Amino acid sequence: MKKDINYVTIDGRGEHDSFRDCVTKAIKELKPNEGIHVIKDFEPFPMYKMMEEKGFDKFVEKVSDDEYHAYFYPIDKLEKIKMTENLDIDEDKINKIIEIKLDYIKGNISIEEAKKTMKDSFEKITAQEFAICEQYLQKYGISDDLLAERMDEILEIFDGILVSEKLDLPSGHPVKTYLDEISAIREVLSQMKLQLDKKFIKNQWLELYDRLGQISIHFSRKQNQLFPALESKGFDKPSKVMWTLDNNTKEIIRKSRGLLEGDKDQEFLKLQEEVMEMVEDMMVKEEEILLPTSMDLLSDEDFVKMRKGDDEIGYCLIKTPAPYGNKEGNVMSNLNGSNENDFMKDMAAVLQKHGMLNYSSKNDVLDVAQGKLTLSQINLIFKHLQVDLSYVDENEIVKFYSDTKHRVFPRSAGVIGREVQNCHPRESVHMVEEIIRAFRAGEQDEAEFWLEINGKFIYIIYNAVRDEEGNFRGVLEMMQDVTKIRSLTGTQRLLSWTNEGTKKKEDSESDVKEEELPENKYGITKDSNIGEIVKKYPYIKNFLVNLSPKFSKLKNPILFKTMSSMATIEMIAQRGDFETKDLLEKIVTEIDKNK
Repeated sequence: MKKDINYVTIDGRGEHDSFRDCVTKAIKELKPNEGIHVIKDFEPFPMYKMMEEKGFDKFVEKVSDDEYHAYFYPIDKLEKIKMTENLDIDEDKINKIIEIKLDYIKGNISIEEAKKTMKDSFEKITAQEFAICEQYLQKYGISDDLLAERMDEILEIFDGILVSEKLDLPSGHPVKTYLDEISAIREVLSQMKLQLDKKFIKNQWLELYDRLGQISIHFSRKQNQLFPALESKGFDKPSKVMWTLDNNTKEIIRKSRGLLEGDKDQEFLKLQEEVMEMVEDMMVKEEEILLPTSMDLLSDEDFVKMRKGDDEIGYCLIKTPAPYGNKEGNVMSNLNGSNENDFMKDMAAVLQKHGMLNYSSKNDVLDVAQGKLTLSQINLIFKHLQVDLSYVDENEIVKFYSDTKHRVFPRSAGVIGREVQNCHPRESVHMVEEIIRAFRAGEQDEAEFWLEINGKFIYIIYNAVRDEEGNFRGVLEMMQDVTKIRSLTGTQRLLSWTNEGTKKKEDSESDVKEEELPENKYGITKDSNIGEIVKKYPYIKNFLVNLSPKFSKLKNPILFKTMSSMATIEMIAQRGDFETKDLLEKIVTEIDKNK
């Protein structure tokens, strides 16, 4: 612990909602040579990353199982970041660039002054130098939120002096693939501009948006393949900042398509300039900064490895690229087989390490918890599960995902070994960290979510993984498309093949008819949204919590906020093992009592 500074003490024991605000306020009011001393009834893991991003180092002292003291103090000097180990840089130049950027971000100089100072100081700045400075800014307390919000302003400071070399790469090289996709996306944008000058024809715009929507594949491969590789070199700003910009771009495309499908023609047309500008802006950021920096940071071996996982996610507006590899015959081929062999090899190595396997053969029989299986059989079981599995260990590192053909969300081998926080957009990281914290502290063992995406109903459940002594060993995520399951009614006792097409009516029995629910003066039905009901009648939330232990999770504000926007009375009833009619009547009666 750094002892030559004064600490402002914040006792956060028992505090939840207001604690983060207290810390944020204290940081803003800190004087030179001051730090923050936090007292909590659990180790404050969620604070570590936040305080690091704000330019603080830490010392943590455990007084007892329910008392921890964490001391956060400003970092004295800029420590060399991992990213620079892979690059040949001019440190004086980097320090000067950072100084100008900080002066602007903190409001000491105007954007015009920043641009002039930058141009007077440097003839040119490379993409890698720009990226290094972005990575360093967190050491000075500049948060990822602020960077994402002001990225366009920051880029403007470098107008005219930010240069990137034109990349000449062979077909199949992952960066060449991204560049080809950028060209294809720009072609769609060009057609959209031409379409704006023509008579509005809905079907033609729908066709263009079908093509533009493929940008999600481009972003997904970037997030799951390229970002992890860059993180391994110490460059994590794309994961933390660019992911947010990707989501903003996808959101405006989604909004625009919604207007188009909803026949709001004029609103749709007014939005098109902004859509095209945001998409083009993202392509420029990739072309001029992200991809050139990737070429500087990553080795050819990294790109060969990356190419192996690219096909799992797919491509945007282009055909599957050629294989990419060396000339000694290691050119990537038979991708599925290659991935399977890698999985078998890794699992065999782990089992050998722990004395469970004498050989690396996939046909060796293993004593599993209940039964005997070979590695080959274990792999086949995982591949054929009708649910997607992912496992994050106790160190918050992604260790495994099931390689099923029907994955709800795309995954690739690049996710293995990655910090789980970097596998999620920045806006949802706080929820991931809260789940891990609650599991680690033994407060909770399960967290569930459900959401509707593109007509599919997705059910997600997280379970705390604990060993026989009860020690926290990680988190298991299970995800499933339950759209068909939710639509099932009645009973089916006769054999029915899924590939026979539509079943004959006589091949299934429907013993249970949907029960007609009585009307009530509040207009509440089985499809009424629980969040809207609680918003109108706040006491219903506590009523449900007291009604059944299965509703106790409604007390968790994070889970309730996520669930309340989607869950209906019927869904809540199923969760609590109530008949929908009974639960609806109980809610109506409770509202009557409180009138």
